[in-house]
Amino acid sequence: MKLSIIIPAYNEEKRLPDTFEKVFRFFKKEGVDFEIIAVNDGSTDKTKKIIQDYQTRFRQIRLVDDIKNRGKGHAVKQGVKQATGDLILFTDADLSTPIEEYVKLKESIVQGYDIAIGSRRIKGSDIRIKQPLHRRILGRGFGFITEILLVRGIKDTQCGFKLFRHNIAKRVFQHQRIEGFCFDAEVLFLAKKIILYSHTGYPPAIVLLLTAEGKEPVVLAIDSLLLQNRGLQ
Repeated sequence: MKLSIIIPAYNEEKRLPDTFEKVFRFFKKEGVDFEIIAVNDGSTDKTKKIIQDYQTRFRQIRLVDDIKNRGKGHAVKQGVKQATGDLILFTDADLSTPIEEYVKLKESIVQGYDIAIGSRRIKGSDIRIKQPLHRRILGRGFGFITEILLVRGIKDTQCGFKLFRHNIAKRVFQHQRIEGFCFDAEVLFLAKKIILYSHTGYPPAIVLLLTAEGKEPVVLAIDSLLLQNRGLQ
């Protein structure tokens, strides 16, 4: 079973080398057939060059190069378009969730789930680096609103560590429109709708993760969450 790993990157020249090394070391050890799709989201630093340098060392790396910075949602969507794996994982360029946590997501897929997502908001999650209190409050408020409006039962849509079956990812991201950080909520909203109407698999599995919260949460305007229903073929 082949795995596609999508890494969106905007001005990540300092983080990518360590990230690539960790990803390669782990999946080589696990004996996983994998590809890395590194999406350069219009970076102004040496991100593109670093990806190209690693391409000369590792045949598994593929570069998707966007000239203009469009946002994480757009970058992930471009990566999904190029993905060829049976499973598709996307993760942050700083590996704020250790790549080893992939094993937990994969276990849920093996059990029959179509999507497995990490969560920092349910009992048992192990967060090693906590954000400032005001940021945690804002993040939880955003999560509460998202859960009420879009994805009941999912308290943390923003954890950047999600695993999809190939066919579900392709269908979901075909309909994705939000290009910024709020794209996670839209993706899960669309995924639950697709799975519900197609009667395939289970709702998304929510998995406890070890995570270091290295990035500040982004709280977006509420109206960006008011998504219209779309016909999903």
